[in-house]
Amino acid sequence: MDWKIELIHVPVSDVDRARDFYVGIGFHLDHDQTPFEGLRFVQLTPPGSACSIAFGTGLGGTLQPGQQDTIQVVVPDADQALAHLRERGVDAQGVDEQAWGRFVTFADPDGNAWTLQQLPNPS
Repeated sequence: MDWKIELIHVPVSDVDRARDFYVGIGFHLDHDQTPFEGLRFVQLTPPGSACSIAFGTGLGGTLQPGQQDTIQVVVPDADQALAHLRERGVDAQGVDEQAWGRFVTFADPDGNAWTLQQLPNPS
């Protein structure tokens, strides 16, 4: 059986601000649809990822904006990722050197936290 994560919901307070932030750091805007009043669905995919994020209005969910702090993404180069984010005005933190990888962290405008990990070179 194949299990593939498709979407991770990210709670935001301002859909347009969040959409613009993620597009600004290089995410691909897959969908921004309002099929009927009270429901808006925005889906974006990080470059090279098979998994997307989604947010909007009328989607349900129990997390308040800023409470998502468990998204981790693998990047090929932590230094390059840090420079990319900072060039786009993101207050990214890093590079944190650990035996299990090199890490960069940042938050979206609502405070939803992301961790970017450069995997260690195989021994």
